[in-house]
Amino acid sequence: MKRRTFIQNTGIATAGLFLNKAAAFAAAPGNDFPVVRVPAASRNFTSKSVENAITEFNTNVKSKELGWLFSNCFPNTIDTTVFHTTNNGIADTYVITGDIDAMWLRDSSAQVWPYMQFVKQDKDLQAMIAGVINRQKICVLRDPYANAFYKDENKESEWVKDLTAMKPGTHERKYEIDSLCYPIRLAYNYWKITGDTKPFDEQWQQAIKTTLQVFTDQQRKENLGPYKFQRTTPFATDTLPMDGYGYPVKPVGLICSAFRPSDDATVFSFLIPSNFFAVVSLRQAAEMMTAIAKDKTTATRLTALALEVENALKQYATADHKVFGKVYAYEVNGFGSFNLMDDANVPSLLSLPYLGAVKNTDPVYINTRKLILSAYNPFFFKGKAGEGIGGPHVGKDMIWPMSIIMRGLTSNDNTEIKKCIDMLRTTHGDTGFMHESFHKDDPKKFSRKWFAWANTLFGEFLWKTYKEKPQLLS
Repeated sequence: MKRRTFIQNTGIATAGLFLNKAAAFAAAPGNDFPVVRVPAASRNFTSKSVENAITEFNTNVKSKELGWLFSNCFPNTIDTTVFHTTNNGIADTYVITGDIDAMWLRDSSAQVWPYMQFVKQDKDLQAMIAGVINRQKICVLRDPYANAFYKDENKESEWVKDLTAMKPGTHERKYEIDSLCYPIRLAYNYWKITGDTKPFDEQWQQAIKTTLQVFTDQQRKENLGPYKFQRTTPFATDTLPMDGYGYPVKPVGLICSAFRPSDDATVFSFLIPSNFFAVVSLRQAAEMMTAIAKDKTTATRLTALALEVENALKQYATADHKVFGKVYAYEVNGFGSFNLMDDANVPSLLSLPYLGAVKNTDPVYINTRKLILSAYNPFFFKGKAGEGIGGPHVGKDMIWPMSIIMRGLTSNDNTEIKKCIDMLRTTHGDTGFMHESFHKDDPKKFSRKWFAWANTLFGEFLWKTYKEKPQLLS
């Protein structure tokens, strides 16, 4: 199934969800909610700590609907998308996105991220996440310019018309900065929480060196680098112009990203949210290469690149807006052109505090937030059902729940956080799960019934709110 496929609520088979149209309900107090979570015997992976969190949440949160949504959404990744094994004592975990049988470096990292907080008391969960790290390092070494991979390393891609250097085992070869940052984020925080260094062997260290080489090449200081991509497609966002290299950039120290985290092509290749993410990831990788690998040479190069990108962001990442003042641009080209917008997928400008790239009190971020949550952002949609950010990937008037979740996760405002929770509670389309997107006026018109990242991220948002601001869940 193609990632772009637009799935309305028309009954596409989605293994593990067992949605039943007869189970539709009126979300009124006191109503019983239909059982839509996959049965225990059919779950791919079970975590005692996750089950305990579900029990605790339902015991203490008065809203039965939020309890039902948390019970469905938070475990969705491990229930339905994780395939965990141990081979010769080495953990291996393949993670699909949901309705697509392929493992995205970005999605797989983000899908298991919300469980990280439980690994210290759950060795099985720790082993599962270690398995994700182990598989990701193999994927990066297979092709650091690819964004998605098959479980079968010999399987040929379905994208037979792509004009790029495809390799067996690769599902799609859309180069994105964030696809190389997410595995570092996962690895770094796994190490910090568990202290376990077993996954960070010579192979992992080589994957870090490979990532460093890609980022250096994609600064395009001397030439365009080894990567190019074109696809025979009616969608302009699925291919790159200028012989597959994208529009020209001026080499100013930023890193090019051919595609956004939505898997849509960039307009200007210096994608600002992803460059911010790269600064964080490069420094995390440098710390690990110093402490674990004792490789000061590579660590020094990683740190130097992080500083160079950071300085370039200070000089080129902002623009002056006539209404909001100094804001972060979404994309720039180094020549002075910039794109003012935001996309729902993470990394986004909205998500920068969530990724540890800027503080949510940063004045430029505050201005940017006001812009991207307004009609000045061409992909901010507001209708009868809700309001939020979408993007060109699904199209006009389609709001991504991920953007509403991220708005809540990056807010200090109780009223705003509660507003986000209420919008998510009322826009699941009577399914009990989050989706890729929903229509601004009709939540029953949505794309992707089975999208584990949005589900588990919503669970993370609810759990964080429960722990820090439980009064907002009443």
